[in-house]
Amino acid sequence: MQAGAITSTIDVAQVALYAFWIFFFGLIIYLRKEDKREGYPLISDRSDAVRLDGFPRMPAPKVFLLPHGGSVMAPREEPPQPAFDAVPVAAWPGAPLQPVGDPMLAGVGPTASALRADVPDVTFETGENRVVPLRVATDHSIDPESPDPRNMEVVGDDGVVGGVVTDLWIDRAETFVRYLEVTLAAGASVLLPMPLAKFDVKGGRIIVHSIMGAQFADVPQLANPDQVTLREEDRIAAFYAGGNLFAEPRRMEPLL
Repeated sequence: MQAGAITSTIDVAQVALYAFWIFFFGLIIYLRKEDKREGYPLISDRSDAVRLDGFPRMPAPKVFLLPHGGSVMAPREEPPQPAFDAVPVAAWPGAPLQPVGDPMLAGVGPTASALRADVPDVTFETGENRVVPLRVATDHSIDPESPDPRNMEVVGDDGVVGGVVTDLWIDRAETFVRYLEVTLAAGASVLLPMPLAKFDVKGGRIIVHSIMGAQFADVPQLANPDQVTLREEDRIAAFYAGGNLFAEPRRMEPLL
């Protein structure tokens, strides 16, 4: 019998290899179950009675303690999904959805958003609202050597003025400008994600290519003018993202 062999046909290396395979298979099953704590069971477009768990099955509910107090159970019973304005393009299961009416407001495709908690994100250290306007975060200011976008006009991809920047929303945790607050001609204010703002400093304006000027009036508005919730942030981002496909009819057509 060779050195390291348990029997004439099995040695230690072979046992270690089989043990690793078993462990790795168990790890995959465990991780696959854990990632089903959110978003499962899947909703079937065939019937509400069809439950789509897949393999492996969903894990047993577990209570998670939140960093700023409270707890949440996962998986859990989810509230009914809100209705959206779309119909399948074909009768077969899984067919793509075609928006009905204004595609920018249909809530499907690129304009779809997650139903995150309708509460503001907060800083880890102090529990303050993380994203706030400068009128609230009075301890922050704009560098004198940087351009101040306030009072600049905001125009859409068609060159039409959508509104005027009246304030900046900063991220207290990362210390950068997250949104520009745009006041419309009608008096309401909406948020514009900073990465979508193209500064024309010489022209004294800000250009947004994802939507048209008139569509700023349809940007989801805030329930509280001095705070933005996680759900509102997702809806705002989804609206601007949808404009890349739905802002005008020719964007939905093939390039060639």
